Amino acid sequence: MPATSALSCLIVDDDPINRLTLEHYISLTDSLSLTASLTDGLEGLTFFRNGNQVDILFLDVQMPQLSGLELLRVLPNPPLVILTTAHEDFAVDAFNLQVTDYLVKPFDYARFSRAVQRAQQQAGALTHATATQAPALPDSDLFVKVNNKMVRINFDDVLYVEALSDYVIIVTDKQKHIVYTTLKAFVERLPFDHFVRVHRSYILNLRRVEAIENNMALMPSGQEVPISKSYQDIVFRKINRI
Repeated sequence: MPATSALSCLIVDDDPINRLTLEHYISLTDSLSLTASLTDGLEGLTFFRNGNQVDILFLDVQMPQLSGLELLRVLPNPPLVILTTAHEDFAVDAFNLQVTDYLVKPFDYARFSRAVQRAQQQAGALTHATATQAPALPDSDLFVKVNNKMVRINFDDVLYVEALSDYVIIVTDKQKHIVYTTLKAFVERLPFDHFVRVHRSYILNLRRVEAIENNMALMPSGQEVPISKSYQDIVFRKINRI
């Protein structure tokens, strides 16, 4: 996107005062253009499912029926997202969902402008990457944050993922990676269909399973992963498709 082009914006917020504040701030910013201002998450979901697109989504976290985080998790290709909330408790979720910025209400125009500047920088970086046609990662590769470092993992090598309190352990043939996220958030963002939750504490790579015996998945390196009764139907349906 050229630097002179205004970034299109969508507001999704059930708080009328916050909507008016955002609408006013956007009107004061020449580099932004407001496309729509919606009152709840369901309206936001309909907006995107109807094929509409924007550059920046100003999204309230807590809304009835469909929260901002729930909306963000169901969008396959979300735009740049700036979360707005009256609470700071959602910072970890914001990080896991890779949002651009996180505004705690009430916020002033200066703080709003810093968030917009960060979004503009990300939009510029995305445009530059598209223009230079940088090679994409292989379909099996993802980057995860391990000890403040982004680590590239080939998920063909992953055997399973195990929950450990507020962390997950990604287990491969040769090593383990500890990532600060919940298992629920991890599985929702994992783009591979052959990774399936098989237990409240485990996600399993079905392509690496050698056998299933007594509700235990037997892995190539000798590990055993439990398959709980509540997940058995899903697991066996997946196996039958492979």
